[in-house]
Amino acid sequence: MRIQFATAALLFAATVSFASDLPQIEVWKDPNCGCCSKWIAHLRESGFRVNAHDTASVNTVRAKLGMPHRYGACHTARAGQYVVEGHVPAADIKRLLKQQPDAIGLAVPGMPMGSPGMEGQHSEPYQTLLVDQSGHASIFSNH
Repeated sequence: MRIQFATAALLFAATVSFASDLPQIEVWKDPNCGCCSKWIAHLRESGFRVNAHDTASVNTVRAKLGMPHRYGACHTARAGQYVVEGHVPAADIKRLLKQQPDAIGLAVPGMPMGSPGMEGQHSEPYQTLLVDQSGHASIFSNH
């Protein structure tokens, strides 16, 4: 019994240590949007601490953070120095934070079915875009 408890304690400590290495993500979302809440749950399950803010104008927040409107989705977030727009998978955010490119951030424009928070009966292929400082995008990952 003691060995099982010690093993569980070590696993918990490793998880807490890893989570504390990740920045807190600030999310701005419509208070009535269910998919935004599901995306936030996805981030938390992936080890991120999340502080969610309800707002009547995600567009205003997106503009203030510097993400071009053409990459817009239903929520906007900030992870460290980066803007994260839409249903970006947590693994992509972790990769962004590790690689630290010179960019505004990541975007999954719109609300593609099958992306985190948009799970359902069917999925569609989608891309996570890396948006550079000039507002141009390149493919960061395919899903």
